[in-house]
Formats: sequence, structure tokens, C-alpha cells
Amino acid sequence: MGVVKAILMVAFVIICVLLVLLVMIQNDEGGGLGGLLSGSGSAAFGSHSASVISKTTFVLVVLFILDAFFIARLNRKPAVKQTLSPEVQEAVDTTTGEAAEDFEWWKSLDNSSNKAAE
Repeated sequence: MGVVKAILMVAFVIICVLLVLLVMIQNDEGGGLGGLLSGSGSAAFGSHSASVISKTTFVLVVLFILDAFFIARLNRKPAVKQTLSPEVQEAVDTTTGEAAEDFEWWKSLDNSSNKAAE
């Protein structure tokens, strides 16, 4: 997985640089990417043909989104289950320096309010 993450990160940086450069060299006509998707333009019935630069920008935007999605999927942390084995709980306690029960302070408030109500 480390090699895949490295490849995706390098590809992400390259895509970002290319995307910035392509956006910088585009014309200020106002058609841009909006005209590419909707087919609107100055010609009747959508016969507007997009330039190579705007088509390349569209492809790089799609690659940027997909690459960002896959990087996020690979870097997510596994879900922690509610019930931990004693060995795992002890490892968590030694890692964090505090007992896991200290993080559930609201339970002690519920217990004290119930006792006070009685």
C-alpha cells in the first residue's frame, strides 16, 4: 500500500501543477469549462467545439477529483469498535496516557444527577 500511496501522491502533485498552468494560459473569453459541459456557445444548437486546452483542463479536473478520492480512501483510519479486548484497551491506555473511561465524563454526570434526584 505504501507504493500505491506514493504513486498517487506524485500523480496528484503533477496533476495540480498541470491544472494550474492550464488554467493560467486559458483565454478570457468567458466560455471556459461551463460551455464545455452545457454545450452552450455562440453557435446555434450547441455546435460549439471546445478548444484542446479546455478539454485537457476538463480531463485534469476529473483526474484531480478521482485521485483525491483514492488518496482519501487509502489514508482513512479503521473504525474503532465499541468493545475492545483487554489487551487492546491496555495498549490504548498506555498510548494515550489516560484511561478510556476518562473520555466518557458525561456518564459520571448522569450517575451523579440520578443519585441527587433520589
